[in-house]
Amino acid sequence: MSVGEKPLPRAERRRRTEGRILGAARDLFAEVGFERTTIRAVARAAEVDPALVMQYFGNKQELFQQAVRVTPAAPTGLDAEEVVEHLLGTLNVKMGELPQGSLAMMRSMLTHPEAAASARRTLGEQIDRLALSLPGEDARLRAALMTMILVGVTVGHQLLELDELRGVSQEEIARALRPALRALGGPEVS
Repeated sequence: MSVGEKPLPRAERRRRTEGRILGAARDLFAEVGFERTTIRAVARAAEVDPALVMQYFGNKQELFQQAVRVTPAAPTGLDAEEVVEHLLGTLNVKMGELPQGSLAMMRSMLTHPEAAASARRTLGEQIDRLALSLPGEDARLRAALMTMILVGVTVGHQLLELDELRGVSQEEIARALRPALRALGGPEVS
């Protein structure tokens, strides 16, 4: 602190420390998954004492839950064609720099029950919103299939680093996916 600067209020210091801890946790969970991330490693990366991590979050489970919390952003009120184009528009995020919380969730969702439950909740909310815009009695099924196609593309690109996905443009992938997503969107989209 320089001369004349007021010290930060305690609440602000706490908020910043909590943010550093969550940032370090997101990075580690994304890099090595739930099982291999330790409280000590998170504390070391956040430059705090491990006891402080426990004081703020209680346990590794709660730290993970807070670190991977994602706010899904799927619009409502679109028609089926707009849903398809919205989904294809998300490829820039799915194939670009994903938030560390999303990577942590993806890396851990197949091996850790809390990550799987959180992924189901998040994906379920996205499916619900998409289904509202699709016609037909099987709208939820088709919304789930559309969502999972994009999850598969994301996993293949981000975690498996498949050359076939990493070596082509987002526009090329969108062009290849568009007919399948339109078919799932409903008869008026095809």
